[in-house]
Amino acid sequence: MNQPKNGTQNISSQFRKDMIMVPEVINEATGINVFGRTLKSFVFTTDVATILYCNADAVLAVYPFSPHPAIIQAVTSVASQPVFAGVGGGTTQGKRSVDIALFAEATGVQGVVVNAPMTAENILDIEHTVDSPIVATVVSAYNDIAARISAGADILNVSGGKDTAAIVRRIRRDFPHIPIIATGGQTDETIREVIKAGANAVSWTPPTPGDIFKEKMVKYRKERRAGFIEAHDGMTLNEFEEFIETHPEAEEKYHDEPEDGLL
Repeated sequence: MNQPKNGTQNISSQFRKDMIMVPEVINEATGINVFGRTLKSFVFTTDVATILYCNADAVLAVYPFSPHPAIIQAVTSVASQPVFAGVGGGTTQGKRSVDIALFAEATGVQGVVVNAPMTAENILDIEHTVDSPIVATVVSAYNDIAARISAGADILNVSGGKDTAAIVRRIRRDFPHIPIIATGGQTDETIREVIKAGANAVSWTPPTPGDIFKEKMVKYRKERRAGFIEAHDGMTLNEFEEFIETHPEAEEKYHDEPEDGLL
């Protein structure tokens, strides 16, 4: 158990010390209460390892391909937090989106997400089919937000790039009671900006496994180099090889040093 922070008792473990932690500033959001659980942070990913090792309140499982039941099943099988799964809107619309929404609900998702191009009529079909909350993505102030809400959208997911905060402010002005998730960017300042604009929750893009691996590899290389130098009287690998060429009798001294096969 870690030392308490702000009165909260923290539990961790040896194998979860490298958890992906969402920015603490997201806790300044009011949150969205979904089925009795308050959600403030949504991690935007479908990577199962990231989902398993992230402390976000929920998963926003949306990706730039046609939604597939196998992906929804894979995400829900590893997620301990509520999953909000994409069911179409761009390439995928009509009956297939309705069918995928029904499958997603059967798999255990907490909500279904429709992309910006989906028609209000299609949202209404999904509303008539599933009990899960519908999250409608808004990418521009020119989206017909009123039609989406009337068709059954329960939550708006604003992803407007640099205009996100402005879009959130406009929505909050026109629809003061609609729950809003908004992309917050990568800094505390941009996250706080969308919260102040009226977002109730924030979607956050985590570092990729490749980025995390890169950091770990740099750390491992530094540690191995430092260990080698310490075990070889301050010599680097090149210096050691040059030393052995001129002092071959000294090789036996270092031959017994434990090796792990890494340089």
